[in-house]
Amino acid sequence: MADFGYKAADASGRVVEGRIEARSQAEALRRLADQGLTPVGIFDHAAAVAASPVAAAGSRHKFRFAIGADRSTRADVLAFTSELAVMLRAGLPLDGALRVLLSMDHRPPVAVLLGEILESVKGGMPFSRALASRGELFGSFYVNMVRSGEASGQLGAVLTRLVEHLERMRALRESVTSALIYPGILLVVAVLSVVGILVFIVPQFETLFRDAREALPLSTRFVLAAGHLVIGYGVYLLVGLVAGGFLLTRWLHSAPGQRWWQARLAAIPVLGRVRHEYNLARFARTFGTLLSNGVPILAALGIAGETVEDDRLRDAIKGVTPKVKSGGRLAEALHATGSFEPLAVNLVRVGEETGTLDRMVLELATILDRKVETGIKRGLTMLEPALILVLGLIVAVVIVSILMGILTVNELAI
Repeated sequence: MADFGYKAADASGRVVEGRIEARSQAEALRRLADQGLTPVGIFDHAAAVAASPVAAAGSRHKFRFAIGADRSTRADVLAFTSELAVMLRAGLPLDGALRVLLSMDHRPPVAVLLGEILESVKGGMPFSRALASRGELFGSFYVNMVRSGEASGQLGAVLTRLVEHLERMRALRESVTSALIYPGILLVVAVLSVVGILVFIVPQFETLFRDAREALPLSTRFVLAAGHLVIGYGVYLLVGLVAGGFLLTRWLHSAPGQRWWQARLAAIPVLGRVRHEYNLARFARTFGTLLSNGVPILAALGIAGETVEDDRLRDAIKGVTPKVKSGGRLAEALHATGSFEPLAVNLVRVGEETGTLDRMVLELATILDRKVETGIKRGLTMLEPALILVLGLIVAVVIVSILMGILTVNELAI
């Protein structure tokens, strides 16, 4: 017998927590249902205790929304969707499930959001339309998935698929972000090391080099000048860098800046390829998920294309829609763009011929996810030694320049 922790709603909508012994999670769910409880979430209590003290409290399956922001986030949306899907599958009506969510412990912005959605639904507004009025948070993909679930009467199942999609996208984003942490740390260490040498070490040789400045090697004079610049104008340089970074960031968020930055990224040998495959994976995952839930192919193309971050790929996908609308084959239209590799085109062609386009596109997304992970690892294998080498070269240049200056002073003294 295993020990399961649970969180469930009773007949009055009140949320209760507890533990129950059962042979399996399915049996635990059945026993909770026999007690008149609607499960909101269930987890293996022993595994949670072994994982961490936080998990023992029930956070392995997070029932609470993210903490630390003053507005709803993507993490809030994922938690909200996951819990709502469980309650709808358990048989609760939509308004009842929303009431249970509203009674749970969460942050004020999420409480306001849930309250507004509940009031809209109680007033007769479709759930999808209530979400569409907050499109900046949920997005067209989310709204259209919910709309397809309402039309088919399978909202709980659709939300479950939506949770799977959001989890995969989150995992992909986190893998990319995590991969950049170590190179970022190396870059910061490199900058701090160079600044430390210029501020604390180079000035120690100033008196030694003062009388022989004109005879010093060019590299030594350059290091001394860099030290003077950092010591005398370091604050102004820092302010200038911060201001320049701020202005550069704003420009990069503009349409011309994004086009310029995307072109530069695409030109980088490994990174450009990984970024392209990452955007293809996002498109394929979204497109396949929408198709599998009954969204028409033209609408699915438009929605999935908007999830792509590369302007050139997004424009290429927009050009596919008119060709498919006029009766053309999707595989041929994708091939004509030149942005889709042969594997993607062939899988789409097989899906069209066999009537399994949604499954083939989702399979393509899985393949591309693996290629992105492999590309990230390969890129890091090249990037980390390169950063270490650059850091070593910079430090070596400074040290060699100082040694050359010392040798020059010794020669003059002789």
